[in-house]
Amino acid sequence: MESGYDLRFDHGDETPERLRRQFSRLAGMTAAQTRLVAGEALAAVGAGKDDFVVLATLAELGPASQAALSVRTRIYTSDLVAVLNDLAAGGWIRRTPDPADKRRNVITITAGGERRLAELDRILGRVNEHIMAPLGRDERAQLFALLGRVNAHLDRDPQLPG
Repeated sequence: MESGYDLRFDHGDETPERLRRQFSRLAGMTAAQTRLVAGEALAAVGAGKDDFVVLATLAELGPASQAALSVRTRIYTSDLVAVLNDLAAGGWIRRTPDPADKRRNVITITAGGERRLAELDRILGRVNEHIMAPLGRDERAQLFALLGRVNAHLDRDPQLPG
C-alpha cells in the first residue's frame, strides 16, 4: 500500500494553521485513507466495495429488482450493471424473471453469495480494526455516533446558510 503521505492531514511545520482548522479537509483526507485501505483489502480477494454493498443489501433486505437495488444501495444503475455482472459470474447472485413483470429481473443472493459476504465481512472487520486502532471501544462508538450526526445533519440541510 502507498505510504499515505499525501493523504496525511498534518505535516507539521509544512501545514499552514488555516488548513489544520478545516474539518472538511480532515474528514476528506481521512475518508480517502480509509477508502484506500478498504479498497486494497477487498481487491486482494477480487472484490470491490460495491460487491459488499450489494451482497449485504440483498442478504438483509431480500431480493429486489435492479432499479430497487440501485435505490437501496445508492449505486448508479449504470454502475450497478457491471457489479451485478461480476457477482453473477462468481455465482454470488441470481437473476430471475420477475413474475409480476417479465421484462424485469429480480436479483437474489445465492448460498455462495452468503459465503462471499461472510468473507468480505471478515475482511472489512479487520480493516475497521486497523483504522480504529488508536481509539478505545468507547471512543470508537462516540466517533461513529458523532459522524453519524454530522452526516444526518448534512443530509437534512446540505446548503450553507446565507
